[in-house]
Amino acid sequence: MATVQTRLTLDRFLKLPEQKPYLEFLDGVVTQKRSGDATQGCLQVVIATWLGEACRATGAARVFIELHSHWPGRASLCPDVSVYRVERIPTTPDGYIAEDFWTPPDLAVEIAAPDELSWELTSRALTLIDLDVKTVMLVEPRQERIRLARPGQETVSFTGDDVVTVEDVLPGFSFVVRDLFAAL
Repeated sequence: MATVQTRLTLDRFLKLPEQKPYLEFLDGVVTQKRSGDATQGCLQVVIATWLGEACRATGAARVFIELHSHWPGRASLCPDVSVYRVERIPTTPDGYIAEDFWTPPDLAVEIAAPDELSWELTSRALTLIDLDVKTVMLVEPRQERIRLARPGQETVSFTGDDVVTVEDVLPGFSFVVRDLFAAL
């Protein structure tokens, strides 16, 4: 991520025009997300589709792609995929989904960009956990590895025929790591 601006307030950040790759804000620093490639885009679609199917089957949650979530005075981050339990989705007085989300996702999925190092992805996960995201799924295409980070727990790695579940967010959802990377 390239630093774009420092010493900005969240309020001022939220007034900036949208850009691609997306701008993010954390503790006064504005950065631009790394550009993805075809691999990252493919994995984002596959994961969002799988999660979306599980959400529709249970009705327990909803999936959002590249949704900015905000934390008052502190951050505005845009995970590749976010999952919110239905009861936690912000709504308007009319019952529609709100434009601005001021609550952390239950699950944030971060897919490594081509030039992103493992420690950078780990740092991102720790930041999201610190901001009260319940589970962070790190997808690392080069290593064909999935890592799950949760508050107060060691990060767990999955490869090959390992089965990844996020029962704490979406009961019944699981996939085999090899199946995800077979999509490439």
